[in-house]
Amino acid sequence: MQFYVDGFRGGDPDQKDAAPTRRDYSAHAPLPEKVDVLIAGSGPAGLCLAAQLAQFPEISTMIVERDPRNIEKGKADGINTRTMEMFQAFGFAEAAKRETYWVNQTNFWMPDPANPKHIKRVGRVQDVADDSSEMPHVLINQARLHQLFLDVMKNAPTRLEPDYSWQVVDLTIDTDTDDHPVTVTLEDTGVNWGMRKTVRCNYVVGCDGARSNVRTAIGGELQGDAAHQAWGVMDILANTDFPDVRQKCLIASKTEGNVLILPREGGYLFRMYVELDKLNENERVAQRNLTQDHMIAAANRIMAPYTIDVKEVVWWSIYEIGHRMTNRFDDVPPEEAATRTPRVFTAGDACHTHSPKAGQGMNVSMQDTFNLGWKLIHVLTGRAEPSLLHTYSSERWAEAKRLVDTDHQWARVMSAPPGESELDGAGMPRIQKHFIENLEFTGGLAVKYETSNLTSGAAHQALATGQEIGRRFHSAPVVRVSDAMQMQLGHVAQADARWRLYAFAGAGDVGQNGSAMRALCDWLETDPKSPVVKYTCAGEDIDAVLDVRAVFQPTFDQLDYGAMPSLLKPLKGKLGLQDHEKVFCTDHKGVGDIYDMRGIDRAQGCMILVRPDQYIAHILPLDGTADLAEFFDAILIPASGN
Repeated sequence: MQFYVDGFRGGDPDQKDAAPTRRDYSAHAPLPEKVDVLIAGSGPAGLCLAAQLAQFPEISTMIVERDPRNIEKGKADGINTRTMEMFQAFGFAEAAKRETYWVNQTNFWMPDPANPKHIKRVGRVQDVADDSSEMPHVLINQARLHQLFLDVMKNAPTRLEPDYSWQVVDLTIDTDTDDHPVTVTLEDTGVNWGMRKTVRCNYVVGCDGARSNVRTAIGGELQGDAAHQAWGVMDILANTDFPDVRQKCLIASKTEGNVLILPREGGYLFRMYVELDKLNENERVAQRNLTQDHMIAAANRIMAPYTIDVKEVVWWSIYEIGHRMTNRFDDVPPEEAATRTPRVFTAGDACHTHSPKAGQGMNVSMQDTFNLGWKLIHVLTGRAEPSLLHTYSSERWAEAKRLVDTDHQWARVMSAPPGESELDGAGMPRIQKHFIENLEFTGGLAVKYETSNLTSGAAHQALATGQEIGRRFHSAPVVRVSDAMQMQLGHVAQADARWRLYAFAGAGDVGQNGSAMRALCDWLETDPKSPVVKYTCAGEDIDAVLDVRAVFQPTFDQLDYGAMPSLLKPLKGKLGLQDHEKVFCTDHKGVGDIYDMRGIDRAQGCMILVRPDQYIAHILPLDGTADLAEFFDAILIPASGN
C-alpha cells in the first residue's frame, strides 16, 4: 500500500483527501438536480460500481436505495475466489479473509446402500483446486460485504453515500441531446412516502433486482423457465449430531429431497438450503404458505439418522428456482447500435436470475459492474469514446448466458432423487463428479472474453501459456526488488480504472543498456506513439493511464536497482517523489517461480497487458511496440495537446 505521495498526513491511510466539490449529505440537504451516473439499488452490484466511481471527484455519482438503511442479515453469502481477487483491488480482501468462513472442503452425502432411509458420506472434494487462485472461497453476511464497499465509498475523495428511501420508478431518454439525456423519476419510500423528484443523468445503471424498474423502462424482459420446485433457505444457530456441520455439504436423501449446508462466519452460524415441495405448472411458491417450521421438519427428514435442534432462526426465505435473462443489458436495440451509444444499463438480478445454490449470483452481479465501471470512467473522463460502452452488454451477456446454462443443469442435478439424474453413477456419485468438473466455473474463473477491440487474438499466446488472453490475470509470487518484499504480483492492481502492463524480462536481461527491457521502457517513456506519452495528460503522473511493472529472472540481490530504466523509478505526485515499487524478480524462497508457474517464455520474455478489470487484453514480445500502440489507438483518445 502506497500513501504520502502528496505529502505526509496522519490518520487512516485508506481515507483519501476529501474533494472540495463533494456533495452535502446532511439531513436536509437537497438531492442533486443533475448527475453523471445514477445507480439504482445498493446491493453488491450497485455498491461495487459506486465504490469505483467514488474515487473520481470529476464524476458526480448518485446511488439510490428504496430501503431506509443497509440490510442487517440474510440474502447471499458466497464469495468465490475470482471475486476475492477483485476485493484485493478494492483494498479489503484481507479484512474479508479475516472475518469470513473459508470453504476448504465440500462433502457429499447419499443414501446408505445398507439402509437407504439413512444418509452416509460418500465423498470429499477440495473446494479450491491447488494454484487456481491465491484467494480462498469464503462465506460472509451480505450486509457485512455491503459495509466494506460503503467504507470504500466514504473514504473516497467524493465521500459518496447512498440516498436511502428513494427508488427509481421511471425514466426517459432524449436521444437528441448529449447533455444529461436521461431523466429519472425518483419516488420517496420513507417519511415523505410517494413524493416524487426528477434527476437528469448522463448514465443510469439499474442494479434494482429481478423486478427492476430500470429494466422495465428500457423495454427489457426477463425470459427463461422455472424448475417448479420450492426451496427454503435459513441461517440458523443450532445443535446437531451431524458430523460435517462445519463443512460445506451436499446431501441427497432417498425419498425426502436434498439439503445444502453452508457454514457461516463466526464459528456457530450455518445456512441450510432445503428442498421442499414440487410446484404445479402455473403455481407460485407463495401459494403454499410454507414457513421456517416446514424447512426445519424437512431438514430433519432428509438428514436422518441425524437431527438438528434449532435454537434460533436468524433469517429465512422461501423461493422457487428460475433461470431467466434479458436479451441485452443496455437501452440500445441492435438495429440502432451503429447510430447511438448506451445511456442506461442493467446489472445483476435486473438482467439475469438463477438458483442461489451454485453461489454465483452475487459474484456475477459484482463482476458485471466491475466490467462496466472502468468503461464509464474512461468515457466520463474523456479517455475513450462513448462507443466503448457497447462492449459491456456484449461481454457480460455472454457470461451471464454461460452462468444461466450451467446453473440450469446444476439445479436439476441437485433436485433429482438418487438414481434419477442423468449424472448419477460412473464410479463416484455423479453429483460429485459434476461438482469437480465445474470447480473452475464455481470459482468464477471460467470467464473468457472473446476477441474484440478490448481483447486481442492469440498470435503470441505461446509466450505466456499460463496467462490465457481473455481470462483474468492469474497472479503468482514475486519479490519486490527495492525492499525484498515477497508478494503476489497481481496485488499491485487497484480498482482505479488504470491499465497494467507486466513486462517479463528474457534470459540475461537485467534492464541494462541494449537489453529488450531497456528498449521497451525507453520507448514507453519517450516515443510519441507510446500509450504512456500519447494518452497521459499534462500534469498527470506518468502511470496515470498505463501502470508498467517489470519482472526479472535473477533474484533481488543480483539486480542493480539503481541502474534500472527511469520509467521503472518514476517521480510522482505534488512533491515529485520517486516510486520504488515498479520492479520485481522471481521468488527466491521456494514459494514458486512465476516464469514456471505461468508458462512465461524464459528466453524471450514478454509483456502482458491487463485491462482495468484484471482481464488479459494482449500478450506481446518485448519488442512488440507497434502492436501495443495499435491496440490502444483503437480504444483511447489522445490526451489534449498530444
